[in-house]
Amino acid sequence: MKKIIRIFILLTFAIVLKTNAQDSSRLRISLLTCTPGNELYSIFGHSAIRIVDSNNVNDLVFNYGTFNFNDDEFYIKFIKGKLNYFVSVQQTEDFIYSYSAEGRGVTEQILNLSEQEKNDIKYALVENLKEENKYYQYDFFYDNCTTRLRDIISKNKQPNPILPYVMPEKTRFRQAIHMYLNKSEQHWSKLGIDLLLGAKTDKIMSAEEQEFLPENLMSAFDKCANQKLVSEKNQLTPPTFINQISKSLFTPNFCFWIFFSVVFFLSFVKNKFVSIITTGLDFTILFFTGALGILFIFMWFGTDHIMTKNNYNILWALPTNIIAAFFIRSKQHFVRNYFVFVACFLSLILICWNFLPQQLNVSLIPIILSLIIRMYGIISKKGNVK
Repeated sequence: MKKIIRIFILLTFAIVLKTNAQDSSRLRISLLTCTPGNELYSIFGHSAIRIVDSNNVNDLVFNYGTFNFNDDEFYIKFIKGKLNYFVSVQQTEDFIYSYSAEGRGVTEQILNLSEQEKNDIKYALVENLKEENKYYQYDFFYDNCTTRLRDIISKNKQPNPILPYVMPEKTRFRQAIHMYLNKSEQHWSKLGIDLLLGAKTDKIMSAEEQEFLPENLMSAFDKCANQKLVSEKNQLTPPTFINQISKSLFTPNFCFWIFFSVVFFLSFVKNKFVSIITTGLDFTILFFTGALGILFIFMWFGTDHIMTKNNYNILWALPTNIIAAFFIRSKQHFVRNYFVFVACFLSLILICWNFLPQQLNVSLIPIILSLIIRMYGIISKKGNVK
């Protein structure tokens, strides 16, 4: 009996020694996923990597979502798509507290990694902290604070994880961001985003491309197809904030249909006072849509933003309208022909609305209808042409 006990103790001791020998790094690496916040910049959530190092007795979070707001050219760089983000590090306690204070939840997925994989990931993160490596040109869809973490983990995990689809396979980028915007009642933000983002946003996402969203990456790690990537999952702090954006009647769709109703009514009232009002209205509509068209061209050709290119909103917001606004009283034949062309062209856009290669925001329909009505209104005022 004593011999059996002695053998058992020796075997147990051998197993403990082998386990310690297999992983002497004493590292624990986790993916942290933060729930969406109330503001537009936080509405899609956030990701970071946590490293608990028992050898050095530290617990740190590596965050690729930091930028220098005090940069003198911050807004110029942001608009042109040249704003550099960088990786920063902070104590996990401070990181969790900052999100908890906003009522945002933090979920931890402890990764199933070998000693070598842990050391490689830590080395990659520490290398990225160096001044010459820390900065990168942020892209919301293709190179953000979440995709950076996925790439580091996937590169250093063997075999490379095969991450599955976590949304329907034919989901497009625009549909994915609409889900978050609709959920938080961000109707005006949704309109602004739909105005600026071009046809590339309507591309069907691959499984990998779906992971630009933090919650999608978390789900993909849970469902990793070729291996168990997550060994343990914990909620470090629960989401407690209540969406403070209450439902409002004054959505873009409602406001623009009211605007169309006013334009429609004024267009059929014939008196001098209303004629003055409609002249001012015509100038405003043409100038504003022309300015929008110029903005779309700038975002298309003058910035590094990938998704603002090929923007079909330029079909209704014609840049030439900004010049035409100053000729609404002209009776020149070419001016009249321009307004006839715009009215016919916009009518064609509405007919082909569902066949365009880009999903345009439906709240723009009353704006386009208002433009068509006012084009005919301008033409009817001209009478005889020279």
